[in-house]
Amino acid sequence: MNSRAEDRSASLDVIKLAVSAFLLIVGIFAFYYLSSVSTLFRVVGLLIVGGAAVALALQTAPGRLVWQFVADARMEVRKVVWPSRQETLQTTLVVIVMVLVVGIVLWLFDMLLMAILRFLTGQGG
Repeated sequence: MNSRAEDRSASLDVIKLAVSAFLLIVGIFAFYYLSSVSTLFRVVGLLIVGGAAVALALQTAPGRLVWQFVADARMEVRKVVWPSRQETLQTTLVVIVMVLVVGIVLWLFDMLLMAILRFLTGQGG
C-alpha cells in the first residue's frame, strides 16, 4: 500500500511540474503576443504567472529538494569569511601586475621566436 501512495505522489508531482512549465510557457507567450499592451502590465503579468509557476513547482518533492538546497547554500554563504577591502585591493593589484609581467614575457618570447624563424627562413633584412 505504501508503494502505491508513493507512485501516486510521484505521478502527481510530474503533473504539477508539467502544469508549472505550461504556465511559464503560456506567460512568456502572452508577454510577447500582447505587445500592444503596456510593458508595465506585461511585466507584472509575467511576474505573477512566473511566481505562480514557481509556487506550484515548490509543492513537489523535487521542488522541496531545490528549496532545501537553496536554504543550505545561503547558510554556507553566511559562514564564509569575506576578505576586507584592503585585502581585495592588494590581491587585485597582484593579479594585474602578474598579468602584465606574463604578457611582457610572452611578448618577448614571441619576438625571440619570430627572430629565430626569420633567421632560419632567410626572410627579413
